[in-house]
Amino acid sequence: MKKLSQTVFQERRDILAGEMGLRSIAIIATSPVAMRNNDADYKFRADSSFFYLTGFAEPEAVAVIETFDTEEEGYCYSLFCRERNREMEIWNGYRAGIDGAIENYEADEAFAIESLDEEIIGKLTDKDKVFYRIGHDVDFDIRVAKWVKKAEQQQRGGFNTPARLIQLNRVVDEMRLHKSADEIELMQIASDISAEAHTRAMKAVKPGMMEYALEAELNYVFGKNGCVPAYNSIVGGGENACILHYVENDQELKDGDLVLIDAACEYQLYASDITRTFPVNGKFSPEQKALYNIILDSQIAAIDAVRIGNSYKEPHNVAVKILVQGLLDLGIMQGDLEQIIASESYRQFYMHGTGHWLGMDVHDVGSYKMNSHWRNYAEGIVVTIEPGLYIAPDDSTVDEKWRGIGIRIEDDVVVTKNGPLVLTKNVVKTVEEIEALMA
Repeated sequence: MKKLSQTVFQERRDILAGEMGLRSIAIIATSPVAMRNNDADYKFRADSSFFYLTGFAEPEAVAVIETFDTEEEGYCYSLFCRERNREMEIWNGYRAGIDGAIENYEADEAFAIESLDEEIIGKLTDKDKVFYRIGHDVDFDIRVAKWVKKAEQQQRGGFNTPARLIQLNRVVDEMRLHKSADEIELMQIASDISAEAHTRAMKAVKPGMMEYALEAELNYVFGKNGCVPAYNSIVGGGENACILHYVENDQELKDGDLVLIDAACEYQLYASDITRTFPVNGKFSPEQKALYNIILDSQIAAIDAVRIGNSYKEPHNVAVKILVQGLLDLGIMQGDLEQIIASESYRQFYMHGTGHWLGMDVHDVGSYKMNSHWRNYAEGIVVTIEPGLYIAPDDSTVDEKWRGIGIRIEDDVVVTKNGPLVLTKNVVKTVEEIEALMA
């Protein structure tokens, strides 16, 4: 199993410390344990940014990074975590503990999580700036405010206290947006596993099958590879595909309908994100094929626009133009191409964007605009490209033969100096390829 080395996490902390500047402190907590229902928790998943800096996957943990008066002093990385506890480990699993935080996760020092309120005060004194995720967790906001207030009381002893609170996300999100070769390797593994799952679903589907049974085929592939779904899987047959975030997955798949699957796994906390749409009976109808090929053409052109220096919006603009022209050619829309695009009346059939950042989170962090302008693509950014068309089953403005058809095609694309790299290429997507696979 491919894992990131502790050297990678240390290098990230090095970068963060450099961005913080002297006499600064960064405080970041992991996710809380989430209750599913009475006396049953969801399986814990570490906070992405916390894990990005630490590699530490246990709950109840806070990382602290301090810089000092001079660059020569470097920085100190402290990890507050749960102590070893034999009785609790029997019930809930092993813990790294204080010694493990230092030996296995390369913390300079480690403390019991219960001592955070006490220890953090001394770390805040003689600091000019505090970096933390303002607004990320209201309860944690309150704790930080109390710590700073208490630290201010130390001024009587001649200590300075922080005068500035700075949004930590601005620094860490920008770091996370640009993926390293190691990260892209993990995302490639996640994409390959997800592609295998989609391929299995295409081979397994048949009329009369339930949507949740098809979802189970995906989950089998995820699970056998040690992965979990990166998000709630969408398995929408027929008109359910026109619901963008349909997750009930409890209806029968019918002969003659399409099924839209938007599902993928995460591997070592790195996500993939794939959508494929295919016929339940293995054969596209003429109307389904006509719409599908318009979307495929728009997706291929949009992927080609994912190039260094291009605006983030360029793939969307490319896709929209092809989609609208296709709708005009089929008679589904009438009017002037440019006017339709300018007025956005096409949103009757295409109401979402063409992609989003992808990484540790499915909708990954990182600003889409810089100084009020759309960001340009740079090497190492990963984006989804996912155009679609959705013709509502009750849309009386459209000929009945088109109604209830929902189609989306989505791939994950890395920006490289050699052009777009499609991580999810291992799952077929042309009409001919899909029908041949399902035959």
